[in-house]
Amino acid sequence: VQDMKIEKKDVVLTPPLSLEGKSLDLDYKSPNILQLIFSLFKNLPPLLNLPKSQLQGYGELVYCVNQDMLSKCAAGETPIDRMISVVAWNISTFRMPVFGAIPYNPILGETHHASRGTLNVLLEQVSHHPPITALHATDETNNIELIWCQYAVPKFYGTVVDGKIHGERRLNLLQKGENYVMHSPTIQYRLLPKPGVALVGNVNIKCQETGLEAELSFKSGSILGFGGEIGAIKGKIIDSSSLKKLYDIHGRWDRTVYIKDITNDSTKVLFNAKETISKLPTPILRDLEGVWQSESALVWAEVSKSIISKDWDKASKAKRDLEEKERKLVKQRKSLGEEWVPKHFYLSYNPEFGWGCSPKQKIVQPGPISFPLNSTSL
Repeated sequence: VQDMKIEKKDVVLTPPLSLEGKSLDLDYKSPNILQLIFSLFKNLPPLLNLPKSQLQGYGELVYCVNQDMLSKCAAGETPIDRMISVVAWNISTFRMPVFGAIPYNPILGETHHASRGTLNVLLEQVSHHPPITALHATDETNNIELIWCQYAVPKFYGTVVDGKIHGERRLNLLQKGENYVMHSPTIQYRLLPKPGVALVGNVNIKCQETGLEAELSFKSGSILGFGGEIGAIKGKIIDSSSLKKLYDIHGRWDRTVYIKDITNDSTKVLFNAKETISKLPTPILRDLEGVWQSESALVWAEVSKSIISKDWDKASKAKRDLEEKERKLVKQRKSLGEEWVPKHFYLSYNPEFGWGCSPKQKIVQPGPISFPLNSTSL
């Protein structure tokens, strides 16, 4: 994308995925089960795409919220207060995907740069094979830093496809000297007999400095896609040094999650999905001149506009042209013996831990795109 020349800055911003499980009211209906299966893989026709890039979608998980859950993490008086807030914030970053439609596969070097209040977020597609996305976010007011490195790998299991999200999420509370490492649940697509999607698997959140650790288990709660409670979550917070359980966690991440203090049996609300991720407004363009040529909302603008207007022929051509430009750039670099290098991140690989990313800059500057704060924000 860094080498691409886009003649005009036509930025298309769409509503983020919210509690309602969709980003636009496109009256989307996948025609048949085969297209549902194809929607989980690459080179999709635009009919099966949401009008936004996956890279953009990752960023929206962080800055598109009605309530500021992140600053609470740094505001906690004690280590356990901060761990509880980190668990609540982590839950707030989960969204239910749209079954049968997925965002665009990001182009190498594509970026997304946005802000919410004092939190500034920058993402870059740092690899194409595998498709790795790096995220760096800083909030200088609250002394918070986020560093993510993640990529999804789909695997077939008969009538189920698991979208495993590899890579770490790091939340650093700089003033407290605490670093929290966490992973993501698996996105499970059930194809037959009843199509559906759910978050499943275990998520571990650990702070090495305090020894506190949280374990969350996401369950589909259904048998063959029927019945059960999709969205169920159970977990606990423990002191890893003594393995002593301090809190129990239960509820539904897409409704209400409760936390129970083991010492006195008192229970309170940990996370309210309706208040935090319901009916999220569309991000706004604050500074057109500040939009980079690699900005996701600019790179895919022509495709997104055509999908929104349901002009599928135009959307197919725009997407095909964009992907062809990328292929030509890859061939050009190969013929010149050039190796592509990310602009904003260092990319590393360890056989034991996999891929890792680290930002080249210490601070993320305010982005040209911002998420509107509302009356419910803290």
